[in-house]
Amino acid sequence: MKEFLLDERVIRKKAMGHGLCIASDEITIEGYPVGLMYREKPLKDGDSGWRFFSGTEDQKYLNNPNNHSEFDVNVIANYDASIIPLLDSAIGSVFERFVTSENDDEFKPVTDWSPLD
Repeated sequence: MKEFLLDERVIRKKAMGHGLCIASDEITIEGYPVGLMYREKPLKDGDSGWRFFSGTEDQKYLNNPNNHSEFDVNVIANYDASIIPLLDSAIGSVFERFVTSENDDEFKPVTDWSPLD
């Protein structure tokens, strides 16, 4: 059984109504911030299409289904609130976090990559 960094009792309503997403264990267990987020066509009812990764995962890690889980988007917003302004972005949107200074970073759209369908 996975031990997530945030206990469900500390989860607050930050980004309700966005549906489900998939997030890497590097975010929910290891505590890395979201470094890469993209929105693909939803796979099923209730799926937002959002996928959240630290950006440091290699292909072997990503290919192992035990290294990511399905969550309500609100849960991931509790891990990293900086995703909230981007949650209404269209399917096909891709954002990567860039460090802009020692104490500041921001997400920028990625135009030369697209998630798999």
